[in-house]
Amino acid sequence: MISSVPQRLRPFLASLAVTIALGACATAPVEVDSTAGSGTLPASASTDALQTGADPRAEQLAQSGSDEWAQSESDDFGAEEGDNDPLEIPNRMFFAFNEALDFAVIRPIAATYRFVVPTGVRNSVRNFLRNLRSPVTLANDLLQGDLERAETTAARFFINSTIGLLGVFDIAADSGYPYHSEDFGQTLGTYGAGEGFYLVLPIFGPSSLRDAGGRVVDTLLDPLTYIAPTEVGLARSAVTGVDLRSRNIEELDALKSDSLDFYARIRSLYRQNRVSEINNGAPPQEVPNFSDLPDAEGPNAETRDPLSADQNSLVVE
Repeated sequence: MISSVPQRLRPFLASLAVTIALGACATAPVEVDSTAGSGTLPASASTDALQTGADPRAEQLAQSGSDEWAQSESDDFGAEEGDNDPLEIPNRMFFAFNEALDFAVIRPIAATYRFVVPTGVRNSVRNFLRNLRSPVTLANDLLQGDLERAETTAARFFINSTIGLLGVFDIAADSGYPYHSEDFGQTLGTYGAGEGFYLVLPIFGPSSLRDAGGRVVDTLLDPLTYIAPTEVGLARSAVTGVDLRSRNIEELDALKSDSLDFYARIRSLYRQNRVSEINNGAPPQEVPNFSDLPDAEGPNAETRDPLSADQNSLVVE
C-alpha cells in the first residue's frame, strides 16, 4: 500500500513543479524604452501597451474609461511591494485555466448538485467528508500542541463515527464539540513559518509554497492514503470540491463582478483567510489603544501632528 503513495501524489507534485518551472520565465528582466525618461508612460504608448498585453490591470483600467493609468509610473501595475508573488505570470495563466474549468464544468455541476440534492442530504454529505478528514485534523492538533482542540477532534470522531452513523449526522456538534479544521500548512504557520511565495495550482486553486508542501504532508498523514484505493481518494476530493463550490456560487459571482482585478482580489482574500485560520480566528495582534493618546487640548496639543490620527488609521488598515 505504501508504494501507491507516489502515484497518488504525482498529479499534485507535477502541478507544483510546472508552476515553479514557469516562474523562471516570469523572472526574466524586461527592457524599458530609454525614451520613457523619468519612467512615465507617454500617452502614445497606451495603444501599444494594450496590444502587447503588458498587464491585465492596465488593460482593465483603460477599459474602465480612466486615463490616469497613462500618466502613472511604469511600474504601477507591476507586483506591489509585499505581494510576494514572483510567479505572477504563470500564476495568472493557471488562474485563467481554473476560471475556464470552473465556468465550463465545475460551476454547472455544483449548481445542478445544489438544485437536485436536498439541503439535508447535502449537509450529511459534508458531515461524512469532514468525519473522514478527522484523523488529519487530529494529527495537526497534536503537532501544534493544542490538546484542547485535539480532545474536541477525537471526541467528534468517536461520537460521529458511532452514534452519527460514520459521520452522516453531526451529533458531536449538538453535544458541545464544534467542528474545526487543521492542516499542516496551518501547523507550520503556528511555528512561525512564512507562507513563501504565492502559488496558483491547476484545479487546486490558490495556495503558497508553505501550504502546497502542507498538502503533501496531509496526504501522508491521512490513513485513507494507505487503506483505500486511489479512486476513493479522487472521488472524495471531487465531491468535496463540488460541495464547497455549491455553497459559494452567489458569493463568488458577486465577488467577481465587483473586482477590478479578480486575481489580485482572490490572492488577498486567500492570504487573509489563512492568517485567520492559523490564529484560530483571533486577530494576529492587538489593535492599538488610541484612547491612550494625549488629548488635543492637552499640554502637548501644539506639538502633535494634526495628521497623526489619519496616519494611524492607514497603518491599521
